Amino acid sequence: MNKEGSAYTFTFATIMVVVVATVLAVAAISLKPYQQENLIHEKMMNILKTVGVESTMKTAPDLFSKYVKERIVLNASANAQPAHSGPIDPKDAGDAFNVDVRGEYKEFKAGTRTADAMEYPVFICETPEGRFTVLPMVGTGLWGPIWGYIALKEDMNTVYGATFDHQGETPGLGAEIKQPHFQSMFKDKQIHDESGTFTSIQVVKGGADPSDPHGVDAITGGTITSKGVDEMLNRTLQVYEPYLKSNAK
Repeated sequence: MNKEGSAYTFTFATIMVVVVATVLAVAAISLKPYQQENLIHEKMMNILKTVGVESTMKTAPDLFSKYVKERIVLNASANAQPAHSGPIDPKDAGDAFNVDVRGEYKEFKAGTRTADAMEYPVFICETPEGRFTVLPMVGTGLWGPIWGYIALKEDMNTVYGATFDHQGETPGLGAEIKQPHFQSMFKDKQIHDESGTFTSIQVVKGGADPSDPHGVDAITGGTITSKGVDEMLNRTLQVYEPYLKSNAK
């Protein structure tokens, strides 16, 4: 074949495209199990972090098994399904750990899942510091989804810890929700007022009054992301409210 001809160039380009596509496909398939495993471990790490247990990708499975005692799924009416404990079966749809809250929220926003079909996981943790209820949540930031976990003490009112993360918020602005200085403000905040009425936790633009038990400072320059966190907290905690009140001590 004439190497200077267009037929040679076309054939060579076609072969290269097929080879590269095949290599990428094989790499994607072979790496998928590792990616899924990392996502599972990252989820465990975030849940553990809300209750003050630091872990790594390597230590997360053992620490999760040690400190997370029960995994419960609530329906949209906050009615609890039978609790799960012990090893996680990835194929068990009734296990709270397998509920894809971000996926369900995405379907809800797209109109392909109704509010009544949403599921709400609960993780009961016991550490040397006490017994905590960890609740996952998901919402919308400026550039995409945001999500997090909040741990409540046994009174089901006082926050013990909180973690937040995002897909693509602006570094130095909305992305600050992932930083310790923002998350630490939630510790010891309360989601009910003195009469027991649900208040959630407000993310206050311009700064919350230091004496406000229900307010934290919004991110400077991250107004929309801060509003997203505020909305996410209020909407999600309202769903859990009946369960929290019936299990408060």
